[in-house]
Amino acid sequence: MVKFEFFYDISSPWTYLAFSRIEALAERCGVEIDFKPILVGGVFNSVNETVYETRANPHPVKGRYYLKDLQDWARFCGVTIGQPKVFPLPAAGIMRAALVAQEQGKLSAFSHAAFHAYWGELKDISQPEEMLALCESVGMDGAATLDAIQTDAVKARLRANTQEVIERGGFGSPTLYINETDMYFGNDRLELVEAALKKAAGN
Repeated sequence: MVKFEFFYDISSPWTYLAFSRIEALAERCGVEIDFKPILVGGVFNSVNETVYETRANPHPVKGRYYLKDLQDWARFCGVTIGQPKVFPLPAAGIMRAALVAQEQGKLSAFSHAAFHAYWGELKDISQPEEMLALCESVGMDGAATLDAIQTDAVKARLRANTQEVIERGGFGSPTLYINETDMYFGNDRLELVEAALKKAAGN
């Protein structure tokens, strides 16, 4: 059995691209995905602080290409990625809600809906009313979820996932692992991931 882990934060546009393709990829390879919601800001604070300086003072030439590259990828993946007014997103609440969705077997549906609401519809999904609507759109009890994300148990799980990816060498989102130690980072590594998964699975 191949172990395949996907550490992710909904606040990353590149993670949205990867998430839009990862389930089909896993199906082609005959493996299951162990999704692990994290708080990427916690990862940056620990091991990748230069990302904040880059955001604050982007190089104009590289910045223009970044925007083109992101839209090229969005078209390729068949998703819409705009420029949310609230960025970076205060993502602790939505990522805790993803953990609650995971407990209910609704993580995939919830995450797809949250990615689209934030990047496609440009909604501030850190707000309780938006989170409530997201939960109810995928058949979750919104009020119960808002209560659950304030509990110590859910907060601890998000911290633990975040600390785990840091300790295993991760520095952003998405970070993927095949059989514990074979690490890949970013949407544009998925072709390498697929090849490695097929090899590991004997396909």
